[in-house]
Amino acid sequence: MKAKTAEDRQLLELIEPVAETLGLAVVRVRLMGGTQRRRLQIMAERPSDHDISVEECARLSRAVSEVFDAADPIAGEYLLEVSSPGIDRPLTRMEDFDTFEGFEARLETDRMVEGRKRFKGVLAGVEDDNVLIDLEGEEDTALLPFAWLADAKLVLTDELMKAGAEKRAARQETEED
Repeated sequence: MKAKTAEDRQLLELIEPVAETLGLAVVRVRLMGGTQRRRLQIMAERPSDHDISVEECARLSRAVSEVFDAADPIAGEYLLEVSSPGIDRPLTRMEDFDTFEGFEARLETDRMVEGRKRFKGVLAGVEDDNVLIDLEGEEDTALLPFAWLADAKLVLTDELMKAGAEKRAARQETEED
């Protein structure tokens, strides 16, 4: 789910090694827009704490630009946007579902699962190649194959905002020491 289309996957193959050399992990790559001016969105983070600084975004942007200048993988003009995944981030890797266990999320599958494609609830971790989610308003925990997920995203809740604020406070305390 890091990349949706074949073109996104080709770009990811170029971007991922560049990010790794900078100590970053790619969360998602999306090339959006029509045939005119397109936008390449890269979301990245440090694997250690799931954060990224403005300076790291700028470094990744410059490094990707150098690679893209040589490889020229996108026809025509495009705008390169490098950012953090944000607090209500997309969940694109299996590890994300463990990392953010206990937080509310919306998941969408690419096929019907027990009569539906959309699921909302609290993440309950992973089991083998499946994502577990305690469904909102139901007694059940859904077990969804990761390979069937078309989209997954954390829901902006008070709990998520509180966790983000605590993380920022801890980071600022560390930076001051």
